Amino acid sequence: MPLYLSRFSYAPETWARLAGHPEDRSEAARSYIESVGGKLHGFWYAFGTHDGYNLWEAPDNVSMAAVALAIRGGGALSSFETTVLLTVDETLDALRTAEGIRYRAPGA
Repeated sequence: MPLYLSRFSYAPETWARLAGHPEDRSEAARSYIESVGGKLHGFWYAFGTHDGYNLWEAPDNVSMAAVALAIRGGGALSSFETTVLLTVDETLDALRTAEGIRYRAPGA
């Protein structure tokens, strides 16, 4: 199954609610991805541009998109970005395929 890396930031109101009532949000994240047949591999909070990161496994892009849409639609986050991760073998396959594509630069 494909892997996905999500970066998120909570809205200030969400931090205020969590400060008043601390809660392990990794369990909620786990339930979301499991509902589409996936798996949560990790949930981390961080300093910096984003408040946290998730590593997910999902059956396909549509399943992961559904989870991302549900989370984003919940209103607790100020940002949520997901990146599809490629294995080394997938990247090698893409490189081999790219070799046969005849790219033409704009205006050339």
